[in-house]
Amino acid sequence: MKLVIAPDSFKESLDAESVARAIAKGIESTLADVDIYCVPVADGGEGTTEALIAATSGQQHTAEVTGPLGQPLNAIWGVLGHQEGVPLTAVVETAAASGLDKILPEQRDALTASTYGTGELILKALDQGARRIIMGLGGSATNDGGTGLLRALGAKFLDAAGQELAEGGAALAHLGCVDLTGFDPRLAETEFLVACDVDNPLLGERGASAIFGPQKGATPEQVQQLDDALARLADVSADLLGKDLRDRAGAGAAGGLGYALVQFLDARLAPGIDLVLEAVDFHKTLKGADLVITGEGRMDGQSLSGKTPVGVARWAKQHDLPVIALCGSIGEGAEGVHEVGIDALFSVVPGVCSLEEALANGAENLERTGAQIGRLLSLKTIQL
Repeated sequence: MKLVIAPDSFKESLDAESVARAIAKGIESTLADVDIYCVPVADGGEGTTEALIAATSGQQHTAEVTGPLGQPLNAIWGVLGHQEGVPLTAVVETAAASGLDKILPEQRDALTASTYGTGELILKALDQGARRIIMGLGGSATNDGGTGLLRALGAKFLDAAGQELAEGGAALAHLGCVDLTGFDPRLAETEFLVACDVDNPLLGERGASAIFGPQKGATPEQVQQLDDALARLADVSADLLGKDLRDRAGAGAAGGLGYALVQFLDARLAPGIDLVLEAVDFHKTLKGADLVITGEGRMDGQSLSGKTPVGVARWAKQHDLPVIALCGSIGEGAEGVHEVGIDALFSVVPGVCSLEEALANGAENLERTGAQIGRLLSLKTIQL
């Protein structure tokens, strides 16, 4: 029997690799003659770098880069393991260098925060030889339209007098021109695949500033200021490049970083889980399988919107495979997952306990549940 275990992390408890190993250990304790393939995955958000490195036997790197407010910090990025016929691939999470969690709540400043550090991570990946870069956009502290990232890659943003603008989104109100003469030439031969699960445009009432600006510290007045500044960026960029992608779905992601990536780097935006499963060649792993087990820390109605278990189930159903999902807690609306490919859903928590206890005992709970799944599969009456 071939089993594929492809979970996301159980947030604040276990990373995706540890979740998969715990389930596998439990199954192996009660089920003989089983081949288990552990494929830790993520939906493009937190944990994507670690999951892709683990799933492909890749390498994790740490680099000192510039934080969202200019402070030095250490950020991780990764290089995926070798894949036949695919260029060397790196994975970079925006949150690792430019994340909201890199600054204190009282320090949040949507006007000046910059994605420069994320651009520095891309440079590290290029120096390593990567010519295919997977990016996650979640959790940014920035609203600079991705201009910080582009600066790190060699672009200059100048005012009407030819002086370089200050970092951050607000300064773009004074943008006179964009100078790409110093743009890193390696970018022309690099493919960017961007995990993006929002469809917001760059501007307007559903744009980067209006929807995401307030959580990054922007007041209502600053939201309008930033929206106007990003509009100036879009106008100048359209004149320079002869294309205008401000209305592209996802352009508003990560404070307009999505816009910079599609406008200047010809990036492909796609649902995060699909990019991750594509990167680990999940269809190949599914061939010949009998059962798929997935899961995440909590499953509820929101799990239907681009979350890992539903994405894994969607891919598994292309191979007509049954899917079991495990989670810590089951919330309102979780029954909807049965309509989108998950055949059975179980909580691994054995009884009434505090959240702290559930988080602390995650591995034990997953292993015990895995053992029970193994016993069930060993019954002669079960036909997969």
